[in-house]
Amino acid sequence: MRPPGSRRRARGKAGGVETVLRGIRFRDDKDFSGCSIFGMMNAAGRRFDGAPMLTAIANMKERSNGLGGGFAAYGIYPEYADLYCFHVMYGDEAGKRETEDFLAANFSVEQAEVIPTSACDGVSDAPLLWRYFAQPREANVSACEMEDPDDFMVQAVMRINADIDGAFTFSSGKNMGVFKGVGFPEDIGRFFRLDEYEGYIWVAHGRFPTNTQAWWGGAHPFNILDWSVVHNGEISSYGINQRHLEMYGYKCTLYTDTEVIAYAVDLLVRRHGLSVADMAGVLAAPLWEDIDRMPPRERELHTALRQTYGSLLLNGPFSVIVSNLSQMIGLTDRIRLRPLVAGRNGDWMYLSSEEAPMHLVDASLTETWIPSGGEPIIFQLREPAASREGVEAWGGAAV
Repeated sequence: MRPPGSRRRARGKAGGVETVLRGIRFRDDKDFSGCSIFGMMNAAGRRFDGAPMLTAIANMKERSNGLGGGFAAYGIYPEYADLYCFHVMYGDEAGKRETEDFLAANFSVEQAEVIPTSACDGVSDAPLLWRYFAQPREANVSACEMEDPDDFMVQAVMRINADIDGAFTFSSGKNMGVFKGVGFPEDIGRFFRLDEYEGYIWVAHGRFPTNTQAWWGGAHPFNILDWSVVHNGEISSYGINQRHLEMYGYKCTLYTDTEVIAYAVDLLVRRHGLSVADMAGVLAAPLWEDIDRMPPRERELHTALRQTYGSLLLNGPFSVIVSNLSQMIGLTDRIRLRPLVAGRNGDWMYLSSEEAPMHLVDASLTETWIPSGGEPIIFQLREPAASREGVEAWGGAAV
């Protein structure tokens, strides 16, 4: 399963994702300031269902056009919290068989099942959607001369997405999952029955594509391990970003600009050990004239970051929400060409393209602010995410 025009074609049954896309013509009028992003987090680790997320993202419907929507949720699989969870979409049974053979050879798979969905107006021609809870086999990790199972997991995702026709892994973390597809985001949420899941961090995206046609794998969020990214904007540096990441084993197979952000965050923070602030200093680097005016130690740091990671600088307008198991991070380009608003009400934290959705799901919210360009907003989990308290924590209206 690949987006239209890619170098490989899925082994497709009639009605498969790509077969359907080849017969569709999309309108040419595009709102280049569009796309909606929204994130909601409980810093105490209190879990809540997906209903407020559907409410919030539906409030920004004019920023979408029905060509893509999706969600990432953290804390939703507590019974499998120590296992990696593959969410995989298939274009045909052949891709499913090959993927499952690959997983069986390299992982101990404890549970394999269809991802539950419900028929929903506005969502059609879905691929086969499966999830697998698994752990890498120690012998396989050792044979690859890897000390960190996360590295083995990343390479497994790259292997499936690049080499197995008709298969795409769109989520690969622990105790979290990505749910995405072609449609308005609130419809995608109903399709995946997100009101039946409870998590302590949720992020959402409504897509108005600028450069690529709509297909299920190209919707947001983009994910690797526990990292998920939703993005409003356009990354014109995709080519040089991609080439830099490929030196470290990442394979960009989705043919869309946002994919590089997820892999860059994983490389910088998990593999190279940078702080979130330093990661922001790479992706949304200060202008050289601003670096020259910094105090000596700060100037030395940012000069080193620019010299070392200049190929990961994101050119173009963007606002993003980056999430992992313990954080929800907001970041815009250094001159704020795309909007981002932050909010906080006790343990409840919000990031959004617009302020209105935050007030819609939290009527008592009073503390909101607009971050400076290139300044990361870092919401941190305060307590271990062990609470099973649920939807009573949220008092908003449902979609």
